[in-house]
Amino acid sequence: MRRLPKLQILSRHATTIAVLLGMCAWVADVAFPPLLPEALTTAAELLTVVGMGLLAYWSWREQRRMQQGVEQLIDAAERLSRSEFSQPVIGGQSGYLGLLQRAFERMRIALHDTTYSRDYLHSVLNSMSDSVFVAAPDGAIRIINDAAQRLTGYSTEELSGMNVASLLATPVEEGVNPLAVARENGETVLRTRAGQTIPVSFVVSTVATVAEEFAGDIYVARDITERKRAERRIRYLARYDALTKIPNRMQFQHLLQQAIARARRLGQGVALLYIDMDRFKEVNDTFGHASGDRVLELLTERLTRALSSETVLGRLAGDEFALFVDGLGTNAEEAGEQVAQLARTVLDTVGASFHVSQQEVVLTVSIGVAFCPRDADNVIDLIRNADAAMYYSKQNGGNTFAFYSQEMNAAAVERLMLKSKLRRAVERDEFVLHYQPKVDLRDGRIVGAEALLRWRLPGHGDIPPAQFIPIAEENDLISAIGGWVLERVCIDLKLLRRSVSNPGRIALNLSLKQLRHAGFILNCRSLFERHNVPPQSLELEITETTLMADPRRTVQMLDQLAAIGLHLSIDDFGTGYSSLSALQQFPIGTLKIDQSFVRDVADDPADATLVRTIIDMGHGLGLQVVAEGVELVRQVPFLRKWGCDLAQGRLFGEAVGIQELLAQLLTQQAGKPAFASIIAEASDSALSA
Repeated sequence: MRRLPKLQILSRHATTIAVLLGMCAWVADVAFPPLLPEALTTAAELLTVVGMGLLAYWSWREQRRMQQGVEQLIDAAERLSRSEFSQPVIGGQSGYLGLLQRAFERMRIALHDTTYSRDYLHSVLNSMSDSVFVAAPDGAIRIINDAAQRLTGYSTEELSGMNVASLLATPVEEGVNPLAVARENGETVLRTRAGQTIPVSFVVSTVATVAEEFAGDIYVARDITERKRAERRIRYLARYDALTKIPNRMQFQHLLQQAIARARRLGQGVALLYIDMDRFKEVNDTFGHASGDRVLELLTERLTRALSSETVLGRLAGDEFALFVDGLGTNAEEAGEQVAQLARTVLDTVGASFHVSQQEVVLTVSIGVAFCPRDADNVIDLIRNADAAMYYSKQNGGNTFAFYSQEMNAAAVERLMLKSKLRRAVERDEFVLHYQPKVDLRDGRIVGAEALLRWRLPGHGDIPPAQFIPIAEENDLISAIGGWVLERVCIDLKLLRRSVSNPGRIALNLSLKQLRHAGFILNCRSLFERHNVPPQSLELEITETTLMADPRRTVQMLDQLAAIGLHLSIDDFGTGYSSLSALQQFPIGTLKIDQSFVRDVADDPADATLVRTIIDMGHGLGLQVVAEGVELVRQVPFLRKWGCDLAQGRLFGEAVGIQELLAQLLTQQAGKPAFASIIAEASDSALSA
């Protein structure tokens, strides 16, 4: 129980005593006047005056206290009206005034909590990236967040009272309520204050309340401009090549299907040209993929300018393109000549030199042509047949075109079969090595051999390298195959060295891709150490074309190979474009004359002159000279006469397995040279001539 102040207690008691004394004095004066002395009467009057004064003071204090309490309540009410809810209502009053003060305080706390929730809600709404519109049932906007202002460009005052449906830019059919359209969830378009249209996703929810004044809907709009832009980009990339900006395979096939349907309806023909770059991998390997991509861009630009607007050009994959023309007449001869002229235009356009990494590069293409409906009546078969014709062109040296025939399809099927089986040939140990002896033309002695790869495919017999090596190079299998060959040669050479005192050098062919592999030299060192084979016992044969693809880069790698002791030779010399000065920069030890020049050396004066010149040039550079493809005894005297060092070919027998080669070397080691009889026969024929 609250204790009262002492002054307040004293004043209340004094007042009570004064009143009682006053009443006593009045009664005594009225009832017993003669009995009371005058002094007592005076004292009673004095006490009455004092009591009345205290009563007046107490009344003033109570009135003042109540007045202050009322003023405090008025101040509190004014603060509440200004939404100032942080300062508590001052208490301390008793009675009804205290009850009123406490009621005000409870109301302040309730309003403070309510206001905090409202401000928090506004903060949450304004922190949202999505635009929020709260509207009445008739669509009139009541509340928006900051994102809605940014999206529409309208201020809060401008949006207040505006109908949500008026913000939509999508057309509304006649008789349809625009507000009903606005209430549909989905994607729509908003029109901003500046007249700009913005695609948005619209989600509408109804306010759950029983109070009619708060009924309405909440519209949440999300700007999907970036998503729409990404969708357009995805749709574009799904149909067009990102690099060349022309139709990709899917879109090209779709357009070709439409052209076939149109031609069928009009009784016309369609011609498809399948285009593949010749040896384009060399561009990528030499100059890098970025330069290769630039070449494809330039090629596309050239073809687009050279072809008519009715011709559809597409990129099917990598360096493979295709184009088609429709509206061809029924006269097969005229249509063929028209398409042949188109193919020649493509060949001429591509044949112009390209400048890649400050180097001039000349490229060619192989083209296959197929007609609809003559060769195929659907997209898949038409492309397949044109592809088969393209491979026929490529097998004939490239830089040409060929029309499809049924025989080509069988060859294409065979090629596809080989491609699929080649991937597992290494795993299944289907490769074998045969060795073709290299013979000293002075006495017929075997001084080494060349390792020749064969693919022993079950059910198909031995497949020669000329048939599967191009497939391996096209499908990035050549490195794995080359690695297998190198290790197998090391194993066989180790066997020969254990049994024969001087088996000579074993030569093997090296592809450009394998040569430029980052770990090739380290892999060679590892193999030689693991099999205990000296590098000097091996000879790497590199074609003249490979050497001249990128001379500066190639010479650096060959120098590193020569530094570890490997012997290097140029294979198929005379088929490339190397010069005497170019040969001098390479660390080459042997020069091999291509068999195409050796074949008719005994009969053709031109070939004889060329072979004699190559022998002289090789010896002038200090190189050992080997003649390839020696098949006849009458070729030997000419080669011996002009000082050719070694020869290899069928004259000395077919390529043999490692055991047969070992047997030949053992026989030679025990007696006379293995092919002394052939050299003797050649000498006799030369004398008789």
